[in-house]
Amino acid sequence: MTTRGVLYVHSAPRALCPHVEWAVAGVLGTRVSLDWIRQPAAPGTWRSEFSWQGQAGTASKLASALRGWQMLRFEVTSEPCPTAEGERYSCTPDLGIFHAVTGIHGDILIPEDRLRAALVRSRTEDTDLESEIAKLLGKPWDDELEPFRYAGEGAPVRWLHQVV
Repeated sequence: MTTRGVLYVHSAPRALCPHVEWAVAGVLGTRVSLDWIRQPAAPGTWRSEFSWQGQAGTASKLASALRGWQMLRFEVTSEPCPTAEGERYSCTPDLGIFHAVTGIHGDILIPEDRLRAALVRSRTEDTDLESEIAKLLGKPWDDELEPFRYAGEGAPVRWLHQVV
């Protein structure tokens, strides 16, 4: 079963751009050449985005292939399909990677056990429930990535298809 999604590379140093392309190509099983444009939110960095189609789980593979590069900010989304929920991955150098399951309308679905753990932490640790829920929803990642998202409005989008 196939799904589709979007990879947003919000900022990458120029030297890292070909490595991003190689990593994405390795996941998709096809040559990848991204259209890079300057990222005004972080001078000296570049951004790119493209849409992809592939098997359910491709978003996870893309996020895994890109995580760990300290100067890279990115997001990967996938739409739900008959065999899998949708997904969203966000990654920043300071916060690391965030993963959420998304429903058919794009909203984040929080599993019951994660909500219960947040409630326990809010009662036993020096934190409040609102902060815990904000983390479950990815608010710290959204806050950090928002200037980079805004700077990318109007950027070209390309479709890539996974070779099976």
